Amino acid sequence: MPEATIGVIGGSGLYKLPGLENIKEVAINTPFGKPSDALIIGELEGQRVAFLPRHGRGHRIMPTEIPFRANIYAMKMLGVERILSASAVGSLKEEIRPLDVVITDQFIDRTRDRVSTFFGDGIVAHVAFADPVCAQVGDAAEASAREVAGLTVHRGGTYVCMEGPAFSTKAESQLYRSWGASVIGMTNLQEAKLAREAEICYATVALVTDYDCWHESHESVTVELVIENLNKNAESARSLIRGAIRRLAGQERTCGCGQALRYAIITQPEEMSDTAKQRLSEIIGKYTE
Repeated sequence: MPEATIGVIGGSGLYKLPGLENIKEVAINTPFGKPSDALIIGELEGQRVAFLPRHGRGHRIMPTEIPFRANIYAMKMLGVERILSASAVGSLKEEIRPLDVVITDQFIDRTRDRVSTFFGDGIVAHVAFADPVCAQVGDAAEASAREVAGLTVHRGGTYVCMEGPAFSTKAESQLYRSWGASVIGMTNLQEAKLAREAEICYATVALVTDYDCWHESHESVTVELVIENLNKNAESARSLIRGAIRRLAGQERTCGCGQALRYAIITQPEEMSDTAKQRLSEIIGKYTE
């Protein structure tokens, strides 16, 4: 029986998930190392939920250092089938204002120094990623967000994932705007790719803190501004996540996320080493046993 069926990854400003009952902490070692922190497992809205702060408690891990593979693999080991990921972002569009929420549906990868796949070292797979967000989880997040008083919600949009830790230059910010991107952050692209490989449904709840640095009538993004709006966003995020979990309770997975690897593994079974198969047993076991 799974320890949890729904996972929540908290970003900057969301280091706890109030309301969890019957809590226990689980320290997990994965074939890809330790996750960002111990996972907190408890009951919320009648569901078993696993919560993980991606930057660690106390925000001690910068974006490039996040052990993305360990984080997603640990969720898979616990039996998680759906992940809601909260992320602080900057806005790249006038109509997406600070303190708004965006349920994004696309990503652009501008990172350089990160591993974004479980595969390699003897096993090759190519998952479909044209639609990187699970529509079912996105629907639940959107519906819940629209119930939060005073919250403005935008459904759809492209998340630019940059390397960081510095914020954008003005030239970069204008470039991303010219591409039609909606928001910019530093973390969610890797989570989305790895969740797809792990056959876990995934959706991003992007919490807008600022206008990045392109907006001439607003001061360039500062840490002080980001922190102030992070704190304002945190309560909205908690209410949104709670409502989304309630909506997902008992809902059958009718998306294709749970079979993402069905035709994606290219390596022939007889060519896979026992070591490689064991390393990926949680995500490829049903296809190789």
